[in-house]
Amino acid sequence: MDQNIKKRVVVMMGGSSSEHDVSIASGEMVIKNIPQQKYEVRSLVLNYKGQDLWKFEDSLLTPFEALKKIKQWTDVVFIALHGIFGEDGTVQALLDFMDIKYTGSGVLASALAMDKAKSNELFLYHGMNVPKFINFSDSDWEENSKLVTDNIKKEIGLPFVVKPINNGSSHGVMIVDDQENFQKAIGNALKYGSEIMIQKYIKGVEVTCGVLYDGKDETALIPTEIVPPSESFFDYKAKYTPGGSEEITPARLSEDLLKEIQSISTKTHRLIGCKGFSRTDMIISDGNIYVLEINTIPGLTKTSLLPQGAEAAGISFSDLLNRIIKEAMSRN
Repeated sequence: MDQNIKKRVVVMMGGSSSEHDVSIASGEMVIKNIPQQKYEVRSLVLNYKGQDLWKFEDSLLTPFEALKKIKQWTDVVFIALHGIFGEDGTVQALLDFMDIKYTGSGVLASALAMDKAKSNELFLYHGMNVPKFINFSDSDWEENSKLVTDNIKKEIGLPFVVKPINNGSSHGVMIVDDQENFQKAIGNALKYGSEIMIQKYIKGVEVTCGVLYDGKDETALIPTEIVPPSESFFDYKAKYTPGGSEEITPARLSEDLLKEIQSISTKTHRLIGCKGFSRTDMIISDGNIYVLEINTIPGLTKTSLLPQGAEAAGISFSDLLNRIIKEAMSRN
């Protein structure tokens, strides 16, 4: 990279998913912390104020107009989108089609990580521990809810976690510990997607670990322990409210467990085929580490976990962003 010429970065944020506001917070934090001496930065807000238009600089444009404009201006797009369209491979496919470089994982890795059932099947196949799970569609539920319910009782049993397969930030996630909450949990999850995953609830220590990829090697960051103070799991409120959870970096675990968590995070990153960065969520119970899911675009807000793990590893937020951008720009 020519040190005398600033590279141009467009930070893409917003979107039409339930994670629009979180994405805006991430994007604004990225813009604020990108090294200004290295980069010229502009924002691209998708679905600006709920519209189907995208805002680039002061112009409201159709998506295609916006993509043409940023292709003319930018060297790389920093994707700060979360959820459907941004994290599932869709926007990555659009940027590939337009031959625009972007941060983070590509189409296949993004889509695979976003599908919690498929990614868990992959982890299980490669010898990792995952909580026992089954999945079904809204049509399965509508056509024969009794059969689905009986299968859940037989295969999973109480308590269990209900979650949409393709969503993030714990939207639509509920823990069910009695039959009275079951119907409510299914209805709530279906608000966020047509595919549902039922996962055995495992009580234990929640941890997460980020991974950085520089184009050649993966580096696991410092694992963080998550302690929600009042909720039974790390839900949306606990994730994005300052003080909503206690996050301890490094996690209060033995050196051997910390190293194993880092090893698992690196392995999930490779298995999914991630680029740039990722963050894997796990839970530890009776000395066993269970993989819950992998995030290809972790949050980058003030309360986000990836920057905490990076800081504990001696990597400032600005340096973290610089590394992510440099890796994206180095791709052919």
